[in-house]
Amino acid sequence: MTDVTSPIARPDGAPVSSAPSAEDNPCLSCGACCAQFRVSFYFGELDTQPGGWVPVALTSKVNDFRAAMKGTESGGGRCTALRGEVGKPGISCSIYPLRSSTCREFSAWEEDGSPNPDCQRLRVARGLLPLEPKPQTAAAA
Repeated sequence: MTDVTSPIARPDGAPVSSAPSAEDNPCLSCGACCAQFRVSFYFGELDTQPGGWVPVALTSKVNDFRAAMKGTESGGGRCTALRGEVGKPGISCSIYPLRSSTCREFSAWEEDGSPNPDCQRLRVARGLLPLEPKPQTAAAA
């Protein structure tokens, strides 16, 4: 099993960042998706599997091929790895470098810089301001 307090080196070679920056990541004052969606993913990501990294102790078995983060199994529940109060600054994922592909692939913005509609819906439902479109960088223009 992976020790979540040790330095992280993902065996699959995928880039790992230890923590997002508050300037670039509205999730650091939100967390609504972590308290709403079922976070399910392929069981091969579990740290009990060769090359896996998600701590199995924080998951539940969905079926023979999928696992879900505890608390999110039925949707509408808070992920067990979520720390802090939803909608408040400082909310965070206690296993951020070890989060599942589901979490890695969910972005507050679409590729074109427009806000993710699911993110917007959850933010508004929690009384948070909707996100503005992401400013285009000079390189993208």
